Amino acid sequence: QVQLVESGGGLVQAGGSLRLSCAASGSIFSVNRMGWYRQAPGQQRELVASISSVVNTNYADSVKGRFTISRDNAKKTVYLQMNSLKPEDTAVYICNADVTDGVLRRNDYWGQGTQVTVSS
Repeated sequence: QVQLVESGGGLVQAGGSLRLSCAASGSIFSVNRMGWYRQAPGQQRELVASISSVVNTNYADSVKGRFTISRDNAKKTVYLQMNSLKPEDTAVYICNADVTDGVLRRNDYWGQGTQVTVSS
């Protein structure tokens, strides 16, 4: 069983920063692409940023230049550094990972989500 556990959400004023973390645990052979999505009330889930196993990154246009995704392969952890936060960044941020487990099955996993609220 593979689990993703997020941390680091919270309440911050506009212009502030937060750092999200997501650690994968369980019977894991390899963690492939990892990413962060977000979902605001009444909105569709959207990709914020993703990072491949060879550290190729992809960002939503709305966060380019403000957010940075990174990963620590030894810790099976992905991070999202969020700077210059805006009220429109308010959402539940959800970790996603493409994982090959200990018996070589490849599946997509999701975390429970962490709330980020940016006040104006």
